Amino acid sequence: MTSLPVACIADRPAANPDAVVFACDRNYAPYAKFAATQIAVLSPARGFDICICVPEEDPALADDLADPRLRICRIATGGILAPLSLDRRRTEATYLRLAMPAAFEADYRRVLYLDSDVFVQGGDFAALLDLDLGGHAVAAVRDNIQWRTPGRRPAEFRLMGFPAARYCNCGVLLFDVAAYGGQQVLDTCLEFGRAHPGALLVNDQSLLNLVLRGDWAELSPVWNWQYTRSSALFEALEPAHVVHFIGGKKPWSHAGGALPLKFRQAYRAYFAENPADGPRVGADGLLPHRNRVYLRRMLLRHLMGAGRFADYLDRFETDLTVLL
Repeated sequence: MTSLPVACIADRPAANPDAVVFACDRNYAPYAKFAATQIAVLSPARGFDICICVPEEDPALADDLADPRLRICRIATGGILAPLSLDRRRTEATYLRLAMPAAFEADYRRVLYLDSDVFVQGGDFAALLDLDLGGHAVAAVRDNIQWRTPGRRPAEFRLMGFPAARYCNCGVLLFDVAAYGGQQVLDTCLEFGRAHPGALLVNDQSLLNLVLRGDWAELSPVWNWQYTRSSALFEALEPAHVVHFIGGKKPWSHAGGALPLKFRQAYRAYFAENPADGPRVGADGLLPHRNRVYLRRMLLRHLMGAGRFADYLDRFETDLTVLL
């Protein structure tokens, strides 16, 4: 167990031994609640809690998110995250996911963290939470930079002089809470982050990968389908359980034809039905097939990378296959 000053201040006690968890500040709170509600609807008889975590210093946000289907948690970190590298787009909430296993040590056996910019389409989350991780503290999906080139050496590893290793995307993380605390992952992350702030090129994602250096269990990409113009068409063929909108294009704000309208329309319908939960989503804008330049580039990317992408997908016999 960690000795760090991390704690959970929740609106109700834990009801189950595992949890699906989101972390957000005010900027992403509406989208975290949207995704959390998707999971609640998909898993009505669930044996896990669904939590939305916010920084301790914003109790009003916790009140705004109140929902009988969700456990709302304020995470107290005692300032341990403040020295870590941040930028204009990211607040301390960016690193909150790394503190969650410590915050939930008394509550949960497993914690599945998801970013707020995800769209949940399916999947057996109870089965995912119960997977054998082979003693690893963390399970995740490779970052899309290694989907076609698994031997690619991430920029942070080159900067630190580390050899190539598998590199995960931190948009979806499955934590074994006891192993995370026992292996002192958070303590090591804090120490490394303070010593090497210049190496945190992608903030918490860089930090976790630099500390673990490939020592994590690998999940199928259907649990964190990083949506790009190189992977868009394959998402419909697989299909993906959790679509993750990496980068600056989000369905609720982008209307330039680079994302299928089904995503934008779902957000608009949800916020129209629940106006207190978030902003209005505007008109659809440019239809995807009318963005000719993007469409041609997307098709070319798929054509060029189809073989290597199929090789990557073939490594996972089922959606619950774990590579140790």
